[in-house]
Amino acid sequence: MPLKKRDFKENEIPIFDDACIYKRGDYWQFRMWLEREGKYARKSLRTRSEATAVERARQMYLEIFSNQQQGKTYFSLTVKEGVQKYLEARNVDVELGLIVRDRYVTIRSQLKHWLDFIGKDSKLKELERTDCEDYFQYRNKKTRGTVKNLTVQHEQSTINACVRWLNKKGVTHIDSFDFKKLPRIDRGNEAIRRATLTNEEYERLTRAMRSYCAKKNNKNDESEILLRKLVQHYVLIASNSGLRVGEQMQLKWSDVKVEAYKDKTGEPVRLARIHVRAETSKVRTSRIFLCRNGHYFERWKEIAGHANKNGLIFSVDGEKPITKRQLLYHFKKMVELAGIPDLNERDIVPYSLRHFMITQRIMSGLSYRQVADMCGTSVAQIERTYYHLNDEIRLTNAVADFRRREDGTIEAI
Repeated sequence: MPLKKRDFKENEIPIFDDACIYKRGDYWQFRMWLEREGKYARKSLRTRSEATAVERARQMYLEIFSNQQQGKTYFSLTVKEGVQKYLEARNVDVELGLIVRDRYVTIRSQLKHWLDFIGKDSKLKELERTDCEDYFQYRNKKTRGTVKNLTVQHEQSTINACVRWLNKKGVTHIDSFDFKKLPRIDRGNEAIRRATLTNEEYERLTRAMRSYCAKKNNKNDESEILLRKLVQHYVLIASNSGLRVGEQMQLKWSDVKVEAYKDKTGEPVRLARIHVRAETSKVRTSRIFLCRNGHYFERWKEIAGHANKNGLIFSVDGEKPITKRQLLYHFKKMVELAGIPDLNERDIVPYSLRHFMITQRIMSGLSYRQVADMCGTSVAQIERTYYHLNDEIRLTNAVADFRRREDGTIEAI
């Protein structure tokens, strides 16, 4: 780490032969050439005493030298540059199959909100732990109060994950921000109950979808009708399988096998054996489960006309998946046609179909363990999210277990 300059003036004193101190006015300054960064590190020693200046300069030299040996930089990157480096690393994770592409896109979007808040040209090494205390207030104001607490919570987690990574690379002095505690998120029964569909609403939705996709009821071209039917079958399969959006959109024909069984009455049924690959799962763990109404897969295969085992199921051509924008657009059209009220207030979205499936399975008598295994989540998560169903089950059992005799008395069934 040699000095760029070897000849010193009378008031310049060498420090370990690689740095020097000099006077500017009455105060001593420190200067050290950083070969890797191609710049001088300069800093005021804030003293008029030569002895004190020499001691401080030696300590500063040793600290900078140690950091340089560890690959740490002295000069700060901007926040924009740091985020770009982090995204490059996460993109490698996508290539290695450690995270899915959709997750990368979400991370990029979340960090864009942070860049807008913190300032793209802010210096990473000047950031303090308290600099993001008002992040929720900013996001709330920016969205005019429409942003959800859970959305901001996820954004904050991503921001701190980025900062921790940058800290390990030696380009920040902090490893996380101290965000203000968010208002309590209501995960109680009413929130989940409103975010899903009732049985009656689901029946109305299935009828509305048939009308929405019927050729005689619209003047759209064949490609538009095919896209509508794709969304229709996505909804039908989602409400029976409980797959997460990302898992379902990445299903290939090789992941699904339709098998013939008989129900309790001996009637034939078609079940789909679904394999969720680890690289497409949110929890990075593969699972295999049986899903009822497997004939929906067979019907869509016949309509779509593509059956390449490596082809995507929820795609018009088997290669390019339906976009989330297309899915949400047609789903909302179908739900509106079904006359289901308060869509925005209840937060009825494609993920609501997973809530619907889980609710139906629990109410039908499956254990939390059985439902958790099918849905690729933990028993604790199912219990915590759907605990409100306990009272509904008790009520259903109470009504089902007793009947009234003709003389008015009650007897057990």
